[in-house]
Order: sequence, then structure tokens, then C-alpha cells
Amino acid sequence: MDNRFSIQGRLSPNPAGTPGELSIERLDDGWRCLWAGARLEVHAPARLAERDGILCVASGSPRLPVSGADIADAWLELHARHGADVHRDVKGLFSVAFFDTRRQTASFYTDRFATESWCFGEEDGALCFSDRADAVPLTRRSVSAQSIFDYLFFHVIPSPVTLFREVRRLPPASRLDWQNGSTRQAPYWVPVFREDTRVSVEDAKARFMEIVRDSVTREIDRDDVGAFLSGGTDSSTVSGMLGRITGRPARTYSMGFDATGYDEMEYARIAAKHFKTDHHEYYVTPEDLLEGIPKVARSYDQPFGNSSAVPAWICASRARADGIGKLLAGDGGDELFGGNARYAKQRVFGWYDTIPSPLRSGLIEPLSGLPGMDRIPLIKKGVSYVEQASVPMPDRMQMYNLLLRLGLDTVFQPNFLKGIDTGEPSRLQRDTWALVPEGSLLNRMLAFDWKYTLADNDLPKVIGTTRLAGVDVGFPLLSDELLDFSLTLPSEWKLKGFKLRWLFKEALRGFLPDEIITKKKHGFGLPFGVWAVKHPGLKALACDTLEAFGQRGVMSPTFLHDLHAKWLPEHPGYYGELVWIVMMLEQWLQAYAPDWRLGGPARA
Repeated sequence: MDNRFSIQGRLSPNPAGTPGELSIERLDDGWRCLWAGARLEVHAPARLAERDGILCVASGSPRLPVSGADIADAWLELHARHGADVHRDVKGLFSVAFFDTRRQTASFYTDRFATESWCFGEEDGALCFSDRADAVPLTRRSVSAQSIFDYLFFHVIPSPVTLFREVRRLPPASRLDWQNGSTRQAPYWVPVFREDTRVSVEDAKARFMEIVRDSVTREIDRDDVGAFLSGGTDSSTVSGMLGRITGRPARTYSMGFDATGYDEMEYARIAAKHFKTDHHEYYVTPEDLLEGIPKVARSYDQPFGNSSAVPAWICASRARADGIGKLLAGDGGDELFGGNARYAKQRVFGWYDTIPSPLRSGLIEPLSGLPGMDRIPLIKKGVSYVEQASVPMPDRMQMYNLLLRLGLDTVFQPNFLKGIDTGEPSRLQRDTWALVPEGSLLNRMLAFDWKYTLADNDLPKVIGTTRLAGVDVGFPLLSDELLDFSLTLPSEWKLKGFKLRWLFKEALRGFLPDEIITKKKHGFGLPFGVWAVKHPGLKALACDTLEAFGQRGVMSPTFLHDLHAKWLPEHPGYYGELVWIVMMLEQWLQAYAPDWRLGGPARA
């Protein structure tokens, strides 16, 4: 694979415990280190430092409580002071690893959202690792059919799973230790919600605005900073703060789509006018997608199906062409402060849990399950409610998963289903849900989304596409200070009745235009399904890609044909997402595993 890694290495056991001589070779853009059967290669922007036989490799933009000429040097100072607790006073976005070349040990850490990756695999007692799943230097690295299913289920491959059977990804806020062939992995931080009912609403609103201002200020670490502006509350807040802090018009960038129901440029213009930004607009075309789809699909270290990725790359590329070196993104506001509609929906279902269990199991559920009850108009909604509410969390959130609604036997080939575990996605989600056993239903959903919505999906989308465009990115609404503040807020201030992000919006009244505060959430939504029906080039690309994937033994060729020829034209907004994720998967496989098919060559 030709995608460039920043960090790659292999550690071999040293049973004799004899320290090897450490050799550090300076490369044009990094370092190569050798010791006692171990090999490490580091390239910019990652950094390396050494002290007394201990190597540190660091990435990202951490805020460290010690100063140093280099972030890796500063990390080494913290390691000397705190050892395994090196992370405890560190804020910001980072990945870091320490290698004791004398004792043949290593420790790897990710930040709370795993914005910088550690991927690893083991063979013959050796630990192989990289910042990319497709660059872990194993002798054998094979595509996993199970991971293909997980991708189609989630539209991404959530950690700790990767596309490769032999490779794992370190989850957020986790630590991996290796010593002479033995590994141990555990989270070093899990959210603890302590709702503070003593603070007043006015004090909380003032504190929120203070933290947001400070968080944006910290991200303005250069002159060429701009901001994404979708017209939503998050990006508008960041854009407005950027201009207020710098005292000059913020340079903002918006994407539009000439398709009914998908374009919210109107709101981006409202925010731009209100804050007097230096605003830049671009309307994405189907031709842009034809160029961007293969580039974006092949830039990731495994298949990635977020349909907003290509518009995000186009937006960042145009900012880069204008001389912008860093963009501020508004990700995080929904997940920290309760802004997604599913939070209100699940609150309704959560009320069912307050009914005594004997009444639920002895009367309500038997009655709702009687034949014909779901066909009586006045009772039908009640039956549906009981059906959904009786499913425990987090499984309940996947009841409308498209694959499950279509039917796995309809979508997939029988031999593929025989070889995978269709229950794995649910188990992965339950494991994450179980990490935060205490707290309100809302807060547990927020913590769950920090993993599945942010760390596995939205942040890789923004980080991957800005990196591809050659632009740095900052996430002021995901600062440690704002995250910690959100942990203390009463649940009712996040979701007040059915009012999403109540405190967030109340705090921003008078700062944001009222039209922005009251609008519905949208973002850089992509009208791919509509265009794939009408535009000849996209239609041909979708058809050819689905036909090619149908030969890999995963999905039914008949289903894929009907998906493109029948269902997509009838319901482009609904089925367009499924066509997109299959297309992005096939694009990736064509580039890096062209011969892979079920039962055929597995190596990638």
C-alpha cells in the first residue's frame, strides 16, 4: 500500500534480558531506531526523543504541564516524573508511546477521542505497530469477512476492530502495555457524571461561554486559521468566536448542494452576515464527487463510509487553496450537550422502564403480542412502542438499522453469513455501554456517542479529509475543559423535556442569530442518491461499483442489482446511503485488495 505512515515498528522478545545497543539514525524527515531485535521508524509530523535509553514517539497537539523544546522531550519529562500515569495532567489531542530499550517494554496511549491512532498486531511473540492499520508490519495481514460485515452495519469499522483479522486499533482513552511478548490493554479514563444541582443556570451559562471562548483562543495558534461554517449552532459558534477573539473577520468556508432538501447555505449566510465573516461558498457538483470519491476512499487505512467525507475534503481543499493552514470544526456540541434527536426519542422509550416489571412482563407485553394487535389503528402505535421500549439499551438504538430492516438473508449471500457472527456489532456496542454503568439514560447515551459517533466516525471524517487536503484542524468544542464541564451539568439542562441542547442554546442567545438557534440540525449532508439517479457519470460509477462488489461473495448480486436499478430511483434519499457505503468499500478494495473475495485470496 502506498499510503505513507508516520510511525511503524516491530518489537521482538528478548528472553535473555540483555540490553542491546540503541542506534538512532536521522532521516530527511524523521528517525530510524534499532535495538535488541527491535525496529522503529518515525516520520514527520510525529516526533521522537530519547533519554537514558527510553524513546518517546508523540503525535498530535497535546497541552503538556511541562515545557520542552519538543513535545516528545516534554513527554519524556512527564514520564520521568509520573511513570505509567504520564497522561494524568495532559490535555488536548494526542497519541504517545514509550519504549524502554533496556527492559524491552513499551506503553502506548490514546487521548479521550483517539484522534491519533495506534494500530497493532502480534506474531511469534513480537508486537508490530503503526499509526495506520494498513501499515502494521506483520508478515501476514488479511481482510476479515467479519470486519466487512461490521463496516456495512456501522458504515465504519469501530475500534478495537480493523479491516484486518490480525490488526487491532487502540480505543479512546486507552493504554496498551507490552513486555517481552506479553500485552495488556485497559482504559485509563472513563466518564463519570456528577450532576451539580447547586450551580445556577446563569452561572452555568456564563461558565460555558467562558470555556468556549478560551477553547477557541487556544486553537488560534497561527495566523492562517479559518473555520468550517455549515450554518448550524456549533460551526456558527466557533466562527463567531474566531472573529470576536482575533478582532478581524473570520475566514469561513461553506459547502452547498443544488438539491432540494440538502442545501442549508441560507443559514451559513445568516451566520456569516451576523458575524461579518470573510465568507467563502462553493456548490459541490456531481463532477466533484467523481473526482473525490476514489481519492477520499483510498486515503483511509481501511474502508470508511461517512458520506460527508467527500464534501469535507472539497471544503478543506478550497480553504487550503486560499492559504488557510488550519480550520476549526464545530464537532462535539451535540454529543456533549444533548443535541441529537435520538436522545429525545430514547427518553420516551425510557419511561417504559419506570413501569413495574411484573406489569410489563405479565400484562402489557403479552397483550401487545396478541395476533392482529399491530393492525388495529388506535393500538398499532402502542404495540410499536412496547416492541421498541422492551428492547434494552443500547440494542434499541439499532432497531431501525437498514441491514436489519431489509433482512440479512435478503442482503447477504448464504456462505458469507455462515462464516461471520451477526451478533458482533451488538456485542461491541454493549461493551462500550457497560463502561459507564452509572448515570442517567441521557448521559450514558452521550458517553456512548463519544465513542461511536465521534471517535469512530465524525472525527476520522474531519481529520482524514483535512489531512488529505493538507490542512490542520482544531476542535474547540471538544476541549478537555468543555468535556469536564459537561460531566457536571444536570441532565435536564441538556435535554429539557424534549428541547435538545437547552443550556447550550440558552447560553448562546444574543450571541447567535435566533434563526440559527431554532433551526434543525443538518450539516454538510450529501444528495448522493439523488445525483446517482440523475447524473450519468455517478449513475455509471455506482452501477459498475455495485456490480464489481457483487462478485466478492458478500452481498447478493440480485439484491445489489435491485438496489441500484429499482429501489434507488424510487427512494434515492433512503437507499442512497447504502449505495454509498458499498461503493466506498469497493473503491478501497479495488485499490488495496483487488483480488479479495470470500473464500479466495485474503491478503491485503
